[in-house]
Amino acid sequence: MARWTALAVALVALAGAWLGWSAQQRLQQLEAELVKRQEQSQDEAKEARLLSKQAQDDARDAAAKVALLETRLAEVTLQRGQIDDLVKSMSRSRDETLVIDVDANLRVALRQATLTGSAEPLVSALQTADERIARAQQPRLESVRRAIAKDLDRLKATRVADLSVLAVRMDEAVRMVDELPLLSDPGDRAADAAAPQASAAARVSARKAAKAARAASQPASAPMTDDPAWSERVLDWSQKAGQTVWQEARSLVRLTRINQPEAMLIAPEQAFFLRENLKLRLLNARLGLLSRQTGTAGADIQSAQASIKRYFDPQSRKTQALQSLLADIATQSPQTQLPRPDDTLAALATLSAGR
Repeated sequence: MARWTALAVALVALAGAWLGWSAQQRLQQLEAELVKRQEQSQDEAKEARLLSKQAQDDARDAAAKVALLETRLAEVTLQRGQIDDLVKSMSRSRDETLVIDVDANLRVALRQATLTGSAEPLVSALQTADERIARAQQPRLESVRRAIAKDLDRLKATRVADLSVLAVRMDEAVRMVDELPLLSDPGDRAADAAAPQASAAARVSARKAAKAARAASQPASAPMTDDPAWSERVLDWSQKAGQTVWQEARSLVRLTRINQPEAMLIAPEQAFFLRENLKLRLLNARLGLLSRQTGTAGADIQSAQASIKRYFDPQSRKTQALQSLLADIATQSPQTQLPRPDDTLAALATLSAGR
């Protein structure tokens, strides 16, 4: 019994020893495993710290690069805006330069047209401006092109009188003043009225010469009583004698209707100053025409016409010719005004103001 008990105790001791050793082995293995895992954890932690540090460095680099890219993007955006502004400024500057050049050329052409009295400088300047604007191809300049077309149509439709011709005709009018017969001077009117009578006498003399030539060509043996030319000569002689008697009778008696009594009271020395005053009035009208002051020129011409009607014989052919000449000049003088390109100048001013 004791043997079995000792054996059992021995077996229990052996089992306990084996279990203790086994537990010890497991404990050692666990400790080794723990150490190993601890070391591995430390390595991983170190690696993680390195990776974290590297990630932080990469993040900082990335942030720096992003900031640099943002800065460069802002610079590029600013430069692009500046370039756009520069392009717009250059385009606008070119348009403004074109507008200024066109306006200056038009004003120079307007002065030339005013000095020369011809519309050609204005027409040429407007056509050149239209070609330049068409080459520019800017929509904002289309209003100027429409204004140019309107001014060109108005200029081409305007008929302008030649100032040089009007000046020559005014000089002729000034020359004719010395030949006008005054109402207070019967000698000039008598001479002027005798002009058609002299021409009639010249025609009668011509007819007589022709008849005398026909009579000389007839045979001399023909009887005088049977010659028809002899009776015609007698008739012509009687007509001439009657005409001479009638002219002498008219020179003795003269009837004149006086509408302007003060015109009949002009003394000879006053007649000289009257003609000179009329000449000065006509010369002032001539200067007014040359300086494009048509209102002043028209007023001077009307004053001269009133003076001629008041102090000079209206029945004289010279007076009537001068009045007709002055009336023709007064009719043509308003045609010396050239139309201004106001539409084009207004469109250019609008563009310049809206720059």
